Parts: sequence; structure tokens; C-alpha cells
Amino acid sequence: MISALDRRQFLRGAALAGGGAALSAWLPAWAQTISPGMRPTLPTVSGEDITLTIARQSMSIDGRQFRAIGVNGTVPAPLIRLREGQRVRLNVINQLEEDSSIHWHGLILPANMDGVPGVSFPGIKPGSNYLYQFSVVQSGTYWYHSHSGLQEQEGHYGPIIIDPAGADPVAYDREHVIVLADHSALSPQAIFRRLKVNPGHFNFQRQTLAGLLSGKDQPLKDRLDWGQMRMDPADISDVTGSTYTYLVNGHGPMDNWTALFTPGERVRLRVINASAMTTFNVRIPGLPLTIVQADGQNVVPVTVDEFQIGVAETYDVVVSPGDDKAYTLVGEAIDRSGMARATLAPRAGMAGEVPPLRKRPLADMKDMGMDMSSMPGMEGMDMSGGAMRGVDPTAEKNASARLATGAAAAMATMDNSAMAGMDHSGMDHGSMAGMDHGAMGADGQMAGMDHGGHAMGSMKMRDFSNAPQVKRDPSVQTISPMPVDRTGEPGQGLADVGHKVLVYRDLMALDRNPDVRAPSRSIDIHLTGNMERFMWSFDGEKMSDHHEPIPFIEGERVRVNLINDTMMGHPIHIHGHFFELVTGHGDHAPRKHTVIVQPGGKVTWDFTADAVGDWAFHCHLLYHMHAGMMRVVSVRPKGDAQ
Repeated sequence: MISALDRRQFLRGAALAGGGAALSAWLPAWAQTISPGMRPTLPTVSGEDITLTIARQSMSIDGRQFRAIGVNGTVPAPLIRLREGQRVRLNVINQLEEDSSIHWHGLILPANMDGVPGVSFPGIKPGSNYLYQFSVVQSGTYWYHSHSGLQEQEGHYGPIIIDPAGADPVAYDREHVIVLADHSALSPQAIFRRLKVNPGHFNFQRQTLAGLLSGKDQPLKDRLDWGQMRMDPADISDVTGSTYTYLVNGHGPMDNWTALFTPGERVRLRVINASAMTTFNVRIPGLPLTIVQADGQNVVPVTVDEFQIGVAETYDVVVSPGDDKAYTLVGEAIDRSGMARATLAPRAGMAGEVPPLRKRPLADMKDMGMDMSSMPGMEGMDMSGGAMRGVDPTAEKNASARLATGAAAAMATMDNSAMAGMDHSGMDHGSMAGMDHGAMGADGQMAGMDHGGHAMGSMKMRDFSNAPQVKRDPSVQTISPMPVDRTGEPGQGLADVGHKVLVYRDLMALDRNPDVRAPSRSIDIHLTGNMERFMWSFDGEKMSDHHEPIPFIEGERVRVNLINDTMMGHPIHIHGHFFELVTGHGDHAPRKHTVIVQPGGKVTWDFTADAVGDWAFHCHLLYHMHAGMMRVVSVRPKGDAQ
């Protein structure tokens, strides 16, 4: 049955088509929804010579017009399809009134082709062009985007597919590209100004008095403790569904972008997170997802029900829908403030049940870098504070909150806090044995904590002896006292969803790593910030500070330890290289170019500095990078080593 929403979509699409203003005017063919009145007109670009023109335009999302930056007249930009082993020349023309650029995210190429203004090339001036040319040495799913200012937020991004030179190890009958993104009616400059004035400006999911009284939020003692530390456990995302519309291939959740399948087919979904600030939790209720590729690299297939995809990551999944029905693809924002929504269907005009937004997560002690569950006498202790996670009804600022249909939607209206046999009022979640949070001073020292003689470092939340290389600066609000490897854990908010969630340790390279040497040295890099002032950096130094690049010598093998001293996850990306995650898989470690470092956690990876030149290294949360969480990595030729 076609819902009222879908009938409205049909009528709007037909009207637009009849008036010569169909949605195809803003969307490339691969991104156009399969709906009556929509007809594909724009081809995928491919070949050895490709021209891309950057210009301002408008785009239609859920029937509303928004300002945007497009490429070749489309948002997202055209799909670039290449083949491993070919040579490509990409002539990029800038018709903006400001400098622009294109970075080929995840592609291995010469430094001067990487597309980062001020690092690898000067940028593309208004009214001028730049010729990118390089050999294609890899295959897989990648993407491209602006590295100039905040243009990426305005729609300056698009997908890349590189077909392998030989047989593809992934068997599939049909494929669809899924580009996830976020878009706002506010300009990116306005968003950034609001974040600098008040970092919590977009957070409408804070704890409330009603949540306290109903038992849906933290108990009073825990709330007082967090308040004393001047930290908000509901601060999961800086920019939320209160201003964002979450997109699939340029379509809002009401647009219901639809991909077709024939029951029994193996369908490959190439999922790209091209958002500016949003980590998505992706699932298709009722349909298992087999992960076959991560960041363009083939992995041993692993079947899950859901995966978390950070900004700039890509995952290829294979699904096999056997029933003649519609399935809903859900890209739920990590803070549950909204969702991107699409449909897999055997015929146009169908729609599956849309699940309601799930309860928003709250940060816990582990997110503060205090993982004491592995300490003697504290095994199995719930460090979450025991809060029932709930959504403040006043927080439903995103239209996708009203999309839910079916039985799941009805159940979401129930008061889950009134669970039979569970008296939350009698639970003292703050009185963990030996731990007096009330004694925590202004410097974050947990003075009342008796660790039973367990040897450990200082438990101050800002003890620079735990990170001696970090700059002592107001931009560093916290130092994680006990950061731990969290690559074996589901992403933030996914620990209790009741089904299989992908973790990084599930990933195993399909082929043996190209370099299996042991690292010759190891370095620590701290992810630092002050969430109250919206200041972000590496080791307390932001990009605008005067400092030397992080140096490497051509060919050396280095172990990098990323330590997250903040209470927010960061997708960290290095240009020009892949790295191998140290997750226990030896010479089949998963190879990636971007990795989420969870709050209070650490990630270790090995990489070979095999690309000479200067390369960007940064958090891919756009406004974090813009605020300073970026450095330059310099790989020096062997002969230049001193």
C-alpha cells in the first residue's frame, strides 16, 4: 500500500516533471530516486579525460529549496567511475567567487595532486582551473570533496568507484551507491559562529527535570557529579538534527530515495559517509548486512545487523533480499536526533516500515577515559551511571522523528521506564563501592576513589603528567586518565541494541598486507579539545599555531597511537597513505585511511611512509578541522634524512 506521504511524493514529482523542473535538474542519474515523473538524464563521468565544474546552485530537499555548491550542476557531484591501471586527467574549473579545490579521498597519488590548499597545492582561484592527472593504482569505493573552507558542508562532494583490473572478489548482481550527508538551511559560517559562541547551541537533547523525575535520565547524584566537572553527558554531536536534514544521495527522508532489486539478487551497496559532522548508524531492519569492503579495501566477509560509519569512511555491503517487499535503509544520526532514510524495493512507489528514532545515548565514565571495569574487584561493573536513556519530547526538532510507521512506532510511545519488577528509584547508581564522585574537585580529581592498592596513574581529569607532550593550554580541557583500546566495542550508543553490530576487530583484510615489517619506532598523538570553548587540536596545538610538520622518513615503518582525551569520537584521516589497524589479525590487519577514535579511547595503527611529500592529517569532523584539529605530515626522501 502506498502511504499518504508517498502519494504526495508522486504528485509533487509529476508536477515537477510536467513543469520542466524535475528533481533530475539537481541530481545525477545514479542519485535520482525511482519514482514516477523522475527520469535519469545525467550520465556517470568516466574515461581518461573528465571535466568537472564547481559552481553555486540550488538543490531540492523534501520539497524545499536550499543553497548549495554543486559539480557539473548536481548535488551530490557526478559519480566518477574509473578502472584500476588507467591514467586519468581531471580538469577542474572553479566558477565560484572564492577559491576552491577537490581532494580525492583515499586515492594514492602524488602529493601535488592531493588537492589540499596550503599543504599540497595553492588551490583553484575563481574563474581558473587546475588539471589533476595521475595513474589509478587501486580499486574500491572512494569519494571526493572540497578541502577549501567549509564548502563540503554546502554539497561539494561526490562518489568515486574504481573497478578492479582483474576479477572482482565480491560477487553481486546489482549495485547502488549510497552517499550519506547532512545539510542545513544555515550557512556553514553561521553554524561555526554559533558553535564558537555556544558549543551546545544545537543540542536539544539535554537532560531535563522531567527526565530526572521519570527515571529516564541520570540519577541526581550522577547529574551533580557531571555538573561539577562541567561536562554534559548528552553532548554526543556538536551539530544535530535540530538544524540538519540527513540525506541519501541528496534526498531527504521524506523524499524516500528508492533503489530497486529483484528478489533473490545479491545487491552491493557502496555506502559513503560524505557528511560534514554526522556519524551514522546504518541498518536495514529485517535484512542482514555482509561487510565486504572497508575504505575501498577488500575484507573477509562478515555479517552484521548494523554498522557505525564515521565521517569519510566507506563500507561496501552485500544484501540478499529474498522477499517481494520493501525494506527501509536507516542512517540514524549517532545522537538519534534524526535519520537519513531510503528504500530498497522490487518496484517503484513502495515504502517499508520506518522504525522510530531510538533513545539517545549518554556519555559514561569510559567516555571520560576512566575505564575501571578491568580493575580488580570492579569486573563487570556498569560504568554508565545506570541511567535509562530517553528522548526529551521537546528535542524532536527533526522531521524524520515523524516518519515512524508500523508496530515499532506504536511501541515507541510506551513508557519503557515503567518496566514491571524494576524499581529504579531504589538504585543508587552513584554510590559505587570506594568511589566518591562528590569528592571530585574542580580539577577533576577523584579524591575519594580507593583502588585497593591497584597501581595506576593520576586520576585527575587534567593531569599533564599523563600526556607530557601535550601543550599546557586552555584549549586542553581534559586528559584521559585511563584510555583503553575500544576497537572491540560497538560504537557509542550501540552496546545494548540487541543485535550484532560491527566492531573494528571484526574486520580482517582479504589479502596479506603489503608490508609486514615490525615498526621501527612508535609515536603518541593526543586528540585534544575544550568542548566548552569549541577548541580542537592535536597535542594541544591547532593548525594555525606555528609548528613543524610531523616528520617521517621515506620507507620507514611507524606505529602511531591515537589517544582521545576528549569526550567526543573523532574520525581521524591521513592523506596519501593507508594504515593497518592493530587489532590482532597479524599480516591480515584491516587497511584503512580513516578511523573513529572513540571518546576516552585509543587506536593503534602501523603504516609505511611510502609517499614522499607533505600530507594533511586531521579530524574529518569539518568544524573540528576548521577549528584547528589538523596537522601536516611530512614524508622526507631517504637522502634528505639527517
